[in-house]
Amino acid sequence: MTAATARRVAEEFAGLYGAAPDGVWAAPGRVNLIGEYTDFNDGFVLPLALPHTAVAAVSRRDDGVLRLHSEDLPGGIVRLDAAALVPGADLGWAAYPAGVVWALRQAGHPVGGADVHLASTVPTGAGLSSSAALEVVTALALDELYGLGLSRPELARFAQHAENAFVGVPCGVMDQMASACAVEGHALFLDTRDLSYRQVPFDLGAFGLRLLVVDTRVKHALGDGAYAERRAGCEAGARALGVAGLRDIPHAHLPAALDRLEDEAVRRYVRHVVSDNERVLRTIALLDSGEVRAVGPLLTEGHVSLRDDLRVSCRELDLAVEAANAAGALGARMTGGGFGGSAVVLTEASGADGVAAAVEKAFARDGLTAPGIFEALPSAGARRLRAVL
Repeated sequence: MTAATARRVAEEFAGLYGAAPDGVWAAPGRVNLIGEYTDFNDGFVLPLALPHTAVAAVSRRDDGVLRLHSEDLPGGIVRLDAAALVPGADLGWAAYPAGVVWALRQAGHPVGGADVHLASTVPTGAGLSSSAALEVVTALALDELYGLGLSRPELARFAQHAENAFVGVPCGVMDQMASACAVEGHALFLDTRDLSYRQVPFDLGAFGLRLLVVDTRVKHALGDGAYAERRAGCEAGARALGVAGLRDIPHAHLPAALDRLEDEAVRRYVRHVVSDNERVLRTIALLDSGEVRAVGPLLTEGHVSLRDDLRVSCRELDLAVEAANAAGALGARMTGGGFGGSAVVLTEASGADGVAAAVEKAFARDGLTAPGIFEALPSAGARRLRAVL
């Protein structure tokens, strides 16, 4: 994120609203290395922030007016009454920042309105948390402008509540925590039950490795019911097993737990979640011991589980994983909520270009839209960029 970008967004704000903003903030998208569908099951995840960010120029208002604008989408300024915000309203993209205002006000925080201009480089529909970046950057700006004194995990919780209750997507807290709390050069080992976390050094270059993101260009939409159905199935499994969350099922006890479940879909969902929690813990142990290459097979193992047990993959994601592994990658898996979106590929740095070319060739051979491929560089979490023009 450059000073030039911050200045450009601030200048655009001034052109829209007639005055300089009170400040400019940024919050990143994220890619999840491993631990999928575990966050709403009180489990473990291991995301890292991307260089791609949502940038917001914001000024405080105290008249109850909320004005929102995005440079990335058609349409003019969206003008809303902060006191009249209602969950479920058809606001399109504006629901994400508006939902944060609603969530803060619902909790009693004195947010009296704001002027907001947004610009984002996080790909939408790619499973890289473009929505969380919008929510977290809005929450951070309002926290500072109104002196709310919220911690980063608290900001993440408000952002998640906005997406759950206002937008209507029953996501877990991983995306918002990664955007709010990530540190450059590290992955975030997060316990989603109590929001405790540890910054894990993640310098793949020092090991001669690279982590690639393959954006399949298949747009996913998590509000269409399939994601919610899997969450409901996981919750049904926890109830049937008499636990608060599926993270309470030890991996060693998984066979016995599965024997107690009658519903075939619920059985598959539980098997994935308990197994993926174990994969996160195994990955952390490998990273801590410097055995980074050994993480690769766990990624592929996780993809098989997401494909066969959770059934959230798609043709393009499977092809990306298969082509990357056939070309010599150490491992690969889909990342994010699935039904499209992106895959991650762990590869030797010396072979990264060949792996990327093999994935592109496989997509072309099958007549699919060319994927977007870039390196995932662990980047900084949400922060203030500059005060004024």
